[in-house]
Amino acid sequence: MGSAQNPDLEWPDPTRPLLGESTRVEAAHPHSRFENLTYADFRKLATDPSLSPHEKIGFPNEYRQDKERLILDDIVRKVSALGGRRKTVLDIGPGCGALARMLIDLCEQQEHTLLLVDCPEMLAHLPDRPFMRKYPGRFPQCDVVVREYSSRIDAVLAYSVAHYVFVESSIFDFVDQAVALLAPGGELLIGDIPNVSKRKRFFSSAAGVAFHQNFVGRPEQPAVGFNHLEPAKMDDAVVVSLLLRARLAGADSYVLPQGGGLPMANRREDILIRKP
Repeated sequence: MGSAQNPDLEWPDPTRPLLGESTRVEAAHPHSRFENLTYADFRKLATDPSLSPHEKIGFPNEYRQDKERLILDDIVRKVSALGGRRKTVLDIGPGCGALARMLIDLCEQQEHTLLLVDCPEMLAHLPDRPFMRKYPGRFPQCDVVVREYSSRIDAVLAYSVAHYVFVESSIFDFVDQAVALLAPGGELLIGDIPNVSKRKRFFSSAAGVAFHQNFVGRPEQPAVGFNHLEPAKMDDAVVVSLLLRARLAGADSYVLPQGGGLPMANRREDILIRKP
């Protein structure tokens, strides 16, 4: 995970000053602690006993509370191997929340082998089970996973991870290495991508204006600016480039919408990559 301005942490008011524009406003905002998180920050969050499991993985409680089952169901609908039997599953950056535990239970039920890659502080919160293997560290710097599981994994999940990789590391290397792990017919889900272009389109719509006004409690128009580069944020150009990158590697790739009940479905989307 890397340092990234999460566009969905504007809660969801796009007029709210970004970090650095108004230190006073940011300091006063109750969720400012979850912005610009780095890999090192996540290691610290994981060991903070005052935080909930949602907060340890960088989400305010209201953005994940009671949503995990909906999220997992959406993932399972997209990644067919998860509903199969005795598959090999890799979760990159599972965190330590309820979603990770639900995936563990699913893999046990389906007799899958589950591989988990995350910082050691996060992995320490998750149970140890005979069908699981934990690999502390960052992907794809986990050499043992890259070396031992090349072309062997049926399902790779990277959920709420890509926007951190995009800033701190190489998102193309991340995708290249993840695709290389896929077995024939294997699938990679790069999920929960905060696409700032999609977000702008939403807040330019009637539904987005109503959403914004309901949130702020005032009859104001959200401020949305098009046709300018926003560093450190993933946009349509990045999403499309990842689709093409996967296709150059011999895989099929698709942009998929999130299920309507998911907490940020109006501003986030998923990429599914499938090895023929």
